[in-house]
Amino acid sequence: MTPETVMDLAHSTLLVTSMVAAPLLLIALITGLLIGMLQAATQINESTLSFIPKLLMLVLTLFAIGPWILRVLVDFTHDLYSSIPSVIG
Repeated sequence: MTPETVMDLAHSTLLVTSMVAAPLLLIALITGLLIGMLQAATQINESTLSFIPKLLMLVLTLFAIGPWILRVLVDFTHDLYSSIPSVIG
């Protein structure tokens, strides 16, 4: 196994991980920021007011981009399995 093969595998793994996680993390960040600004403006300090909207937005985001995430993961797994002979030697 050559170091280039290992680096290519590590690079593609990190890229796929970032592609799958980024939309969900960004939605959670934006929702949390908006709810935090709303709570600061109204001085309502209820913890469920922050949790429930984030949860709902993450579920809606998963419904919207779930097929794309699944396609990215299936393509990566297919490429990973097809590269086994080159990784082994």
